[in-house]
This record gives sequence, C-alpha cells and structure tokens, in this order.
Amino acid sequence: MNPKCSRIPQTTYQFNGYLAGYLTGVTSQWLEVAPLANPAMLEILRDRDRHPRRDLVPWAGEFAGKYLTSAVQVLRLTQDEGLHAFISDFVDRLMQLQDKDGYLGPWPEGSRFTGKAPNVGGKEGNTWDAWGHYHIMLGLLLWHEESGDQKSLDAVIKIADLICRKFLGNMCARLVDTGSTEMNLAVIHTLCLLHRKTKTERYLDMALQIVDEFAAEGADGPLAGDYLRMGLAGAEFHQTPKPRWESLHPIMGLAELYWITGEEKYRTAFEQIWWSIVKLDRHNNGGFSSGEQAQGNPYHQGAIETCCTIAWIATGVEMLRLTENSVVADEIELSTLNSVIGLHSHTGRWVTYNTPMDGVRRASAHDIVFQAREGSPELNCCSVNGPRGLGMISDWALMGCEGELVLNWYGPSTMEIRLASDITVKLEQETTYPREGKIALRVSSSRAAQFALKLRIPYWSNRTTVKVNGEPVNGVAAGTYLALDRQWGRADKVELELDMSPHYWVGEKECEGKVSMYRGPVLLTYDRRLNVMDPDDIPMLDATKMEGELIASDDKLPIIVMMEYTAPEGQKLRLCDFGSAGEGGSPYVSWLKVKHIDNTPFTPSNPLRSGRPQ
Repeated sequence: MNPKCSRIPQTTYQFNGYLAGYLTGVTSQWLEVAPLANPAMLEILRDRDRHPRRDLVPWAGEFAGKYLTSAVQVLRLTQDEGLHAFISDFVDRLMQLQDKDGYLGPWPEGSRFTGKAPNVGGKEGNTWDAWGHYHIMLGLLLWHEESGDQKSLDAVIKIADLICRKFLGNMCARLVDTGSTEMNLAVIHTLCLLHRKTKTERYLDMALQIVDEFAAEGADGPLAGDYLRMGLAGAEFHQTPKPRWESLHPIMGLAELYWITGEEKYRTAFEQIWWSIVKLDRHNNGGFSSGEQAQGNPYHQGAIETCCTIAWIATGVEMLRLTENSVVADEIELSTLNSVIGLHSHTGRWVTYNTPMDGVRRASAHDIVFQAREGSPELNCCSVNGPRGLGMISDWALMGCEGELVLNWYGPSTMEIRLASDITVKLEQETTYPREGKIALRVSSSRAAQFALKLRIPYWSNRTTVKVNGEPVNGVAAGTYLALDRQWGRADKVELELDMSPHYWVGEKECEGKVSMYRGPVLLTYDRRLNVMDPDDIPMLDATKMEGELIASDDKLPIIVMMEYTAPEGQKLRLCDFGSAGEGGSPYVSWLKVKHIDNTPFTPSNPLRSGRPQ
C-alpha cells in the first residue's frame, strides 16, 4: 500500500524572496559551519571508550543525526554544490566512527542500549541511546536517497541489525526496559522505513514488537506510551501516558505500519492523535507543545520548543501523505510561515529554544546553554534541528499522486519535475504571497500532456478566484484541492487570487478577552520596534472597522508582511507577520484586543477557529 501523495524525488527548486534569504543564510551561517565550530558533534562518538569520561547529556547521540537530517532536507531545496560536498565529507567521517557491531553512539561498553550512563564526577544518569541511533539512521537514509551512497544505507542496516540482535524476541532484554521510552522507542519509525526499502522481515518484526511494547510495563512504568490502544479508544493525546513531544516520532511509525500492513488500526490511531493535537495543543502560531509536552490547552503559556514544532511538522507531512487532505497542508503552512520562520534568526545563524505566542525571542544557546559542552559550545537539541523546518518544505511543496501534481507551496518560486521519461513540467510562480493573495502560475510542459494539477485552496480563503488562460474556473471551494485536469502545453497560465481579508481566533482560558488576528496564513503580531506605544498600551481594534493598509517595510528591517490599522480612538497600530516579530529582541504580542468577533468553535474544516466580524 502506498501513500495517497508523496514528495517527487529529483524535483528542482528555485526560491525567490524571503525564503531564498533564509535558505542561503542557514546554509552558509550554520549548516556549513556547525560541525567545524562544534567538533565534539563527532568527537563524542570517537572517544566514547576513552578516559576520563565526557559529561554528556542523555541525548548527546542525537546531535549528528539531527544535523544531517536538517542538512540533507535543505540540500533538496537548494542543490547547493558546496553544501553537498560538505555533507558528503561529514557522512564519511561519521561512518568511520561506527563500531564493527554497528554501534554508532557516544556511550562506552557496558552502557550501550542499557538506559544507564556511566558514573561521571559522582553523577549517574540515563541515556537515550536508541533515540540517538534513530536520528542517525534517519539522516543516513535521507542522504542515501539524495546521493545514492550505498555505504550510508549499509551503516543504517548495521544499526538495525544490532538492535534486532539485542532486542528482537529477547524477553530478558527489551527495548522498553531501557527507559525514556517516548525517545528510545522512536526507532520503530526508521525500522519501518528500512523494511520498506530492503523488505527485510526482521525489521518489520522488531517494529511490531515495539508496538506491543507501547502497552508494556517497562523501566518507565506500566505503560510506555500506549499510543495504539489509546488512539483507537479515541483518547486525546495529552491523556496518554507519554504526552511529551518526542512521542511523535514513534507515533509516525504507526503511519508507516499502515502502509506496510494495510491494517486500518494503525491509520485510525495515527489520525486520532494528529487531530487531537490540532484541536488541543497546536498554538495560534502553529507551534506545538507547552513546556515540551501536550497539555490539552492551546492557550497554555509554557515554552513552545523548537524541537516540538519540528516534530509536529514532520508528523503533519505523514498525515498529508496518508490523507491528501488540503486542510493538513494548510496546517503545515501555518506552522512553517509563522513558527519556523519565527524560530530562526533571519541570518540563519541561530534558532530559538522557545518561540512563545507573546514575549521575546532568545537564541537557544542562551535559553538551554546547559547543553553546551567542551568542543560543542553551540550544540543543543534545537540548534541542530531547527533548519529541518525549512528543509521539510521539500516534503510537501509539490507532491505527486498517480500522475497528478499537488501544489501546496505558494510563493515566488520555480519548481521542475519529470512527469514521464520524456516529459518535464515547470511551475513558475510570480507572486508576493503571503504578502498579497494574487498568484500568477505559469505551467510549462516540454510537450503537450494530459494530467491533473491540484491547487490547494486554503480553508481560510472564503472567496477564491481561479482562471486558466483567462477563463474563470467554477467549483472553487475553500478547504479542498481544485483539480485542473486538462491538456497542458508549453505556456499555460493559471491565475489564483486568495482571500486575504482578516480572520480571527477568539481566545479562552489564559487568553480570555484576547484575539489572534490572521491575514491569510500569517498571524499578525505587534512588535514594539514598529510602534510608538509599549505592549501594555496596545489599543483595542474594532473588527467591524478593520481597514488595514499594507505598507512597505524598511529594507533594514527583515519583515515579510506589515499592516497598519487605525484604532477607534485614532491610534496607528502596526502589525507584522509573526515570523518577523521580535527579530531585534524587542517584545512582541500575538494575542491582541479586538472587539466584535464571533467565538467560533473548533471543527476539522476550520481548525484555527477562524471567525469573522459580528
């Protein structure tokens, strides 16, 4: 069984505008710098059996894998030759550190896959050893797909074989007994990916054993996540035994098992968990988690960690492949344009740990500096993971489904794919989206070809118009894909105009009396540097008199969207896109005071609770 839609390998991309700047920055300022400026990323693997022991965080083994995954997915978008060479060298050095038995982590003999760290300085700790191997497996699998490097695949196979030898069918040494189960059971995901690639049965057997261990008693207590049973029972994710964000990685294994086995229970549980998070734990900015876990409350003021949002988008990609539901793509766009842009410095040099709904942005090297070690002053779980949010655009921007093309990404860009052995299709977008809603799409086929081009019509766009070669198209509906099934030639033009009028989410609980205001997919946000009033003096707006002016920003201010509104008392209030807010360290506010808005309940067709003026 295959996904309903998937990314199209060998797609070439050329992005313009703000995204091009972020991709260039994160490549030159981080991806091509991080392993050199933080050599302990690999050195902790090289000297794992040396004395004196390093004082490592339990998740130290993840750094190389998360970095590699981010780098490869950004490479998919840029095809930057320098980055390709840099990754190739990094992978070669990484694989040289793999033991003969397949082990590729930072822990010495006697501590490997046990959950128990060696005593360092009188301290004993735990290890997320399988978790670290999961991320290395994922990065190497992606590199193998991108480069064709067989040695990378062989290294993944060695890790998988080691896990199977140690745990498969062994009731005396189970993976669940290593503790930290929401982390260490994540290898179910890469075992499934490897099984689909190699058809090796033991990898599937080990994955199915891990599913059983979800509901087993282990080192962490009587239930190690229980994702399948509780998902099937309709439980909310925050009610599960393991509602931390890391659980999303083993949960992605359920989607993979559905494609491998065809058993509906895996799909049903996965979809229940995904929708539960959208309803109760995805914030107004598209970020996920409060204090690193689900709380059942999207208004909760706990930290919205970068790693949590990255895992959420990855889970969304799986949901999109599973359902081909355009609303899922809208959700991914929401998270990408707001949280992913917001968690990055516009230079690409650093990312945040916490990107709150209201507050300030701080580099992860400040907020979670406790993870810094000798030889790795900038390494932490978020710094290596953040760029993946940009790289994952390659997973969902343009997808394929049985000869159909599914266009999810809107923005100034050119995408080119090979539709058949002798047909290439180029999609060129001329637009300032998300600044404005007009998109001119030129579709060029190397020769006349019949295929369906599906356009994402966002659920928040109440009035959308589409023309093909100047002729209006009927049947355009919000929250669906519009299928343009026709014979395409060398120079067809599609004109798409999305409704960018304001829509609102009325807050509750901690955000009672406040409103989130959106323009298209963008969460509009107060930034002190753009206004004369301070945060406590932000005026109330009136939704029935919301005639905003789209204004140009100063070239010195990296802002994607900026609007100016007039409050009833006459004050001018400037709001920018959430991703750009707080770039200079100034406080920002995304929960605003707006009157005359209807409180709209959550529905799967309107997950942002988007309301209109009374």
